[in-house]
Amino acid sequence: MADEQTPAELTRWTIHGERLVDDTRKLNVSIAEVELPDGVHFEQWVLRMPKAVMTLVLDDARDHVLMIYRHRWIMDRWTWELPGGYLDPGEDPAACAQREAIEETGWKPRNVTQLTTFQPLTGTADFENLIYLAEGAEDTGQPADVNEAERVAWIPLDRIKDMLANGEIIGAAAQIGLLHVLAFR
Repeated sequence: MADEQTPAELTRWTIHGERLVDDTRKLNVSIAEVELPDGVHFEQWVLRMPKAVMTLVLDDARDHVLMIYRHRWIMDRWTWELPGGYLDPGEDPAACAQREAIEETGWKPRNVTQLTTFQPLTGTADFENLIYLAEGAEDTGQPADVNEAERVAWIPLDRIKDMLANGEIIGAAAQIGLLHVLAFR
């Protein structure tokens, strides 16, 4: 519980400047000159990325979740994930959630609503992730994007805890969305 007698401003860090190191369409890297409340100065790497949107699609019975199985080359790991991607400039996040699900799975989600948001690296990055929940989906007949998914499957929700424990679902967005649904459905 927060101490109501301690103003939050006492612990605010002071930023004396920030210099750009690299700026691309999907990542802005800079170094900030930071001063801590106790007077200590240091440099902090800062990452800024566009918002990302993931879609947690449940079947009509709310017993299965639509997931993609894919290889993540940076870690050289196969993993189950929620469909998702970057939010285009000016794009409605709910429309992005639906677009990404269709592109990556061939299924068109229904009843798309925001489930939650999170920041995966609060001490280093500004990379807001939005997770949308869809209840039900229609098969569009389109194939899944070969660049995004090795396999698309409706996974029973009662298997998710074991998949998490076994390291089959490693992404933060998938874990947060799935744990949210399991805890509050």
